[in-house]
Amino acid sequence: MRIASLPDFLLQRIERGSLQPVNRQIYQVVRAAILSHALPVGLQLPSSRELARELAMSRNTVTHAYEQLIAEGYLETRAGSGTFIADTAPDQIADATGASPAGALPASALGLSERGAQLIARAGVSALQWGAFMPGVPDVTQFPSKVWSRLQNKHWRRSRAELLTYDGGGGYLPLREAIADYLRVSRSVNCSAGQIIITTGIHQSIDLAARLLGEQGDQAWVEEPGYWGTRSVCLSLGITPVPMDVDGEGMQLAQDDTAPPRFIFVTPSHQYPLGTVMSLSRRRQLLEYAAAHKAWIMEDDYDSEFRYGSRPLASLQGLDTQQRVLYMGTFSKTAFPGLRIGFLVVPEALAQTFVTGHAELYRGGQVFTQAILADFMTEGYLASHIRRMRLLYGERLGLLQQAIARHFGSAIDFSDGASGLHLAVHLPDGCDDVAISLEARAAGIVARPLSGYYMQADHARRGLMLGYACVPSEQIAPAFDKLAAIIKRHWPA
Repeated sequence: MRIASLPDFLLQRIERGSLQPVNRQIYQVVRAAILSHALPVGLQLPSSRELARELAMSRNTVTHAYEQLIAEGYLETRAGSGTFIADTAPDQIADATGASPAGALPASALGLSERGAQLIARAGVSALQWGAFMPGVPDVTQFPSKVWSRLQNKHWRRSRAELLTYDGGGGYLPLREAIADYLRVSRSVNCSAGQIIITTGIHQSIDLAARLLGEQGDQAWVEEPGYWGTRSVCLSLGITPVPMDVDGEGMQLAQDDTAPPRFIFVTPSHQYPLGTVMSLSRRRQLLEYAAAHKAWIMEDDYDSEFRYGSRPLASLQGLDTQQRVLYMGTFSKTAFPGLRIGFLVVPEALAQTFVTGHAELYRGGQVFTQAILADFMTEGYLASHIRRMRLLYGERLGLLQQAIARHFGSAIDFSDGASGLHLAVHLPDGCDDVAISLEARAAGIVARPLSGYYMQADHARRGLMLGYACVPSEQIAPAFDKLAAIIKRHWPA
């Protein structure tokens, strides 16, 4: 395809109300047209003055876009003649075989490894991370940003070199001490600051543990259904996830002569996604199994802080007497996801090994941010924020449950709503939860299909994951009204 009129082409693709500057949009549209050969080599472009007049915008806007394209080699100027499409562009250089640019190749021809292809094919990540009914996302608009800003400014005024360089010791010590104090009191975790490694979140915690304690070809038991991220990290390291069914007491353990795994991944305080709480007898059984078979239990204490009507449950790690549990958590739900700070509590004998391994693999940083978070915790702001959000989320949970009951009565049941930031809503077997999810997405509503959290399609239960934490209270009922209409269109006859 060749462009007949550059101004018309741009007008069809520029969004005036976008948060992205118009000059950046012009740059991206023209660059993409050059790379796709819609703008052929040697074509003369309108002058910046002429194009600005055609687009009804400032000449400076067009000039900035042109200058960036010239600087990157996509355009060239010829004295007295004007601006032209350059005869070479860095992204267009073909390889020795004359292959097309990589972006034009199908995925199967990109040279992905088998595990890389599996990772991409099973990816659960979403481009949309906000709105009704995105699960697992807190209401970041309620975060006490003024307090955070004040603490941040304090550290800038007293800025020290050690806060602005790499970290080689497992994380900022005052933050590790604050986390250890918090976990001992609120989660009954047996730990000292020296056993805590500051990570960027659950994914990095899993990655670190799997690299230091596992080998390619090892097996990991994972909950069925379970968190897609756990499976993805395992696959990326050559560790095979083995699905283990979840019942009303939590993960079921193998009762036969199944080969023991290297890792066992569990969310015992609030099973993700079903919301089950692992029973005490199942916890003791799991700990005994891990000790007998030298397996490592990876405890993801997901959403443990948000329980409604009762105190948070004690951790599995607090019951461990054989040093087989590694405990993981983050501040993504209690503070905000973009913070990207998590923690891994390891057995004391492994502490220094993990500190060294973390520094070697990831070059720890964010010490400045960790210092702010340490003050946020020690001065009581985190605990206060959690208490306030627990009340708000409890209110929103009630509103969602009322909306479900109003439309479906007892025809739809859902997971235990005593904790967490989402409900797993169960649908009849004849309901296509994937089709419902796609139609809802087109209507601007996120309703992830529950079946997508299963590894085994024949075990998958139909349902929807509905997050309520990041939905303003007054929007919950109207948003569910739209979703209910979609569900009813797919309801089995």
